[in-house]
Amino acid sequence: MNAGLLRRFATGRTLVLGAVLALAVPATAYANTVSVTVKTPGATSGPASGNSEIPTHADCSSGLISGGGVNQAIGTGSGVNGNHVNGTSPSSDGTTEYTGSTGVVGTDVTHWLGIGGSGGQVNASFSTTPYAICFTSNLINHTQVVMNKANTPTTGATVGLVVATCPANTRLLGGGARTTPGNTGSYKTIASFPTFNNSAHDYGQKAAAGGETNPDSWAAVGWDGNNNSANHTYAYAICSGSGISVGGATVTVRHTEVSGPTTGSTGQTATVGCGQNDGKLVSGGAAVSGGSVTTTDFTGPGSGGDHLNGSFPSTSGGAAVGDGTTTAAYWTASAHTGGQSSPGTYTDAWVLCANDGV
Repeated sequence: MNAGLLRRFATGRTLVLGAVLALAVPATAYANTVSVTVKTPGATSGPASGNSEIPTHADCSSGLISGGGVNQAIGTGSGVNGNHVNGTSPSSDGTTEYTGSTGVVGTDVTHWLGIGGSGGQVNASFSTTPYAICFTSNLINHTQVVMNKANTPTTGATVGLVVATCPANTRLLGGGARTTPGNTGSYKTIASFPTFNNSAHDYGQKAAAGGETNPDSWAAVGWDGNNNSANHTYAYAICSGSGISVGGATVTVRHTEVSGPTTGSTGQTATVGCGQNDGKLVSGGAAVSGGSVTTTDFTGPGSGGDHLNGSFPSTSGGAAVGDGTTTAAYWTASAHTGGQSSPGTYTDAWVLCANDGV
């Protein structure tokens, strides 16, 4: 073989080898850097007396709050009917509540409150357990809390719905709810869920549906079996910090609705999880409702005594996860009737799953 042919042969081999190498080396890969750890101190006994409440808190040793939850282990017998959620909400220090002026009330918050209430009956086995969802992301490294409130509901068995909306160009990560006063026995939080501040969702009256992405608001619903002019409902939205370019980040909503509870003194649970390509669980919500909450304006359940017993990160079977869990992918809502039947009542659960696109 002459020298020119050898050169052409060698060059050809080089071109083929280069093409193979180009095929073998993948394009730049982008991983989701969102990471979540669930923190909980475990159960605190109480409320121990009728018509009272007990505040508990969970705290992030690292990361920032993206959401949180509460679970009330309930006693036996008719006392169950009065054990209810009064609040699941962010806190600046694990004690202080955001109940003053509305708007952006906190930044880079690391504490979550779980507030359990009681009606006229109590049981020695009552307890309240808070859960903090501790969030990290290479992109979303700062957060802010937006609070809104209203003097509602003041009439018994009517919906008191309040919506908090994230600032423009931010991402909603989660949210919470609170109702005060906590010493009337019949007043409680019956819903805390993601939504949108747009006409399609009637500006928060309709909840975000499963498969929708990037909700911008969080709704809270107060419910009272009696008239009370002092009632207030507070909604909290946990949003990405200002000045962060979140165009590539996606928050996906998953939702489920289960019929019941409809019989007096009974309970129902609903559990929903993140899809395979949705990203990591960053928060969740719950409601006891009149049903069809994603297609019609929110309506209350069938009885004034209906209430939530929990909204918390869980296994696929609905069991609450333990302290330090890093693989939580499901959220469970736990609802209960009072002593009366409750026709047309449903239990709803939401989970928010995030991919920061980094």
